[in-house]
Formats: sequence, structure tokens, C-alpha cells
Amino acid sequence: MSNDSHAYDLLKGLKVLDLTRLLPGPFCSMVLADYGADVLKIEAPGEGDYLRGWEPLVGGVSAFFLAVNRNKRSLTLNLKPSAGQELFKKLLLEYDVVLESFRPGVMERLGCGYQELLSLKPNLIYCSISGYGQQGPQALKAGHDLNYMAETGVLNTTASREIPALSGIQVADVAGGALYAVSAILAAYIKVLKGGKGSFLDISMTDGLVSMLPLLSAYHYTSGLDPKPDTTIFNGQLACYNIYRSQDNREIALGALEKKFWDNFCQVIGRNDLAQGNHQAIERQDLLKSELTLIFAAHTASAWEDMLRGRDTCCEVIKTMSEVQAAPHFQERKMFYDMKLANGTSLLQTNTAIMIDMEKPVNHKPAPDLGQHTDEVLLGLGLSAAEIESLRQSDIV
Repeated sequence: MSNDSHAYDLLKGLKVLDLTRLLPGPFCSMVLADYGADVLKIEAPGEGDYLRGWEPLVGGVSAFFLAVNRNKRSLTLNLKPSAGQELFKKLLLEYDVVLESFRPGVMERLGCGYQELLSLKPNLIYCSISGYGQQGPQALKAGHDLNYMAETGVLNTTASREIPALSGIQVADVAGGALYAVSAILAAYIKVLKGGKGSFLDISMTDGLVSMLPLLSAYHYTSGLDPKPDTTIFNGQLACYNIYRSQDNREIALGALEKKFWDNFCQVIGRNDLAQGNHQAIERQDLLKSELTLIFAAHTASAWEDMLRGRDTCCEVIKTMSEVQAAPHFQERKMFYDMKLANGTSLLQTNTAIMIDMEKPVNHKPAPDLGQHTDEVLLGLGLSAAEIESLRQSDIV
């Protein structure tokens, strides 16, 4: 199997019309494109995806945009006038999936809602990603990742601080939205391939986050208590599953939940006395935390890495992004690669997560320029160059 993006063709033949912008939808369609799907990104003429202008810029384009839009084509299309809507419906007949992330009702107002499109294409897979879903009291409410994490109670459990900690990654956007959308689209595609009808997929990012709370929900249901920082085994209650600071002010994550890992850790620090008894007993936690705070502060982070290497303790120094990018493990697994942009600029990119036949693609196509493939796509639909120029003059494309 040759190691290039064309060999990554599990989804070759799947065609996606992607109307989304910012992060959740583009991340979803990028995953599909990484596996061989033909993703056509439809953007408003002139402005395009809002993310294109977000700093930092590389060659005049947002590094954020470049990071989540590889392997796609771009068509500019104004869906507000009827001519744009008719062109979209003509495109629809050539594609399998419509992916959109507008607030509920927007696509209907544009004449391109699910029911109308379904009448044109009975096996259509129509995926809507939104903050709160297509129905419910909060369906039309605006929000971003931080709001969704607040609304679902995730932020209430995130740190041992008076004020919950901001997450460094967009958990709701990616895990609650994009990845659920990927799995739903693939499931619906399998159904169509087996001769079934298309599907309407309602992906709510807040539903996605709530579905990721089974342990916290179980804690609440059985105890009657709301899980707050330092109150459950996964967010600071236990000394063996906590974060400590080294002598040189680096943070270290200890995750020795199981007794075997705790015993190994106690051997490393020369404190077998701490291994006696139940290390998760609530009455022991304050004392253990005090002891471990002093123990971790006695050595530098690099000294800890030397002591812990090969000892099976579930204890790691918290890495910086530069350390992650330089890590031999992630280098060997090709999690990062240099992408050459059209202007000759090189930009480090994060690769897809899944290996297929022990390989990952490395020759991804860079994110497209705004409208880069407009003429190509419309000529493929049978429009003449003169018709395309007329559409352009009318601000349809």
C-alpha cells in the first residue's frame, strides 16, 4: 500500500456537500475526506468560511482554517437568491451527503431544507450539526464550545479551583459534534449501500457531551450529590489520580488508580508504607495528598521522568505542545507532518488519528483557496464558461 492520501480510499465514492464553517462541521468533513470521500466545501462568495480570517495567518490565510480543511474542494455559492438554490439542488443530485451547521430553520428558509431536498433525492443523507439540536426549548439558542460545556455540567467538574478551568481544546465541537457526526454519516451510508433510504441526522453538541457523562451521571444518581471538583475519583478526590508540581515548577499527572500501579509508584519513591491498605479510602486522601505534594516537589521533572521510565506507574509529566510535536512516539506514528502550501510556505499539520494497514497518509492536499474549484465543479455539471461568468457577475458564485 503506497503511503499517500490516494491510498486512503476506504470512503472513495462517498460525495459530501459541506455547508459548514468554523470547527465542528469542517472537522467532521475533514475526517471523511482523509478516508477518501470527495468533500465539496460550499462557501459564501467574498467572505467564505469565517475561520479563513482568524489569526494567526499563514500566507494571508488562517492557520486554523488550514488545519481543518485539507483534502477538500471549494465552491463559492450564494444560497439566498433562487438561482443559487436551484444550482445547489442540481449539485445535490451528484452527491450523497449534505452537511450543514446553521441554526434550525435556516436551511428551510433558503429553500433547501431536508424535506424539500429529500423529494429530489430519496436516498439523501442530511446531517445537521447544532449546539442544542433541531428541537427542544433551547434549539435556537446561540452558543460556542465553552457555553455547551457549561450547559452540560462539564465545566462544573473540570478543576480544583474556585472558578472552573477553561479547556484547551474544543470538546463539544469535536467530540460532542464532529466525531458523532462522522459515525452517524457512516452508519447512514451503510444503510444506503444496503438499499435503504436516506436519513436525517440531528447532531446536537450538547447531547454529545451529555452522552459522555455516564460515570458522573452514575455518581450523581447513586449519591444524590452534584459532582464538583475534588468530589469524584476522576476530578481530584483521590491522591493517586491527581496533578502535582515538580521542583522546577512542571506539573505531573499521576493516574495510579489500580493497586498494581500504585504499588509500583510507591516502590519508585521508596515509600512502601504508603502502599499498605486501601489507597482509595476517603479518610486517607488528605494525608496522601500532603505527602505526595512534598515528594513530587523534591525532584525536577526530568528527574521524575528518569525515575519513572519503564516502571509502569501511570505517571507522566504534563507535556507542552512543542514537546508533543517533537516526541519520538508521535513522530513514528506520523501524527504531525509538514504541508507545503501553494505559496511555498511550509506549515506543520496534525494528521488523522487512525492507521490503516499500519500506515497513515502524509501527502494530504492543502485546504483550498476560496472558490478554487468553482469553475471545475460547474463545468462538470454541464454549465458553459459563459453561463459561469454570468453567475459570477450576478454574485451567485
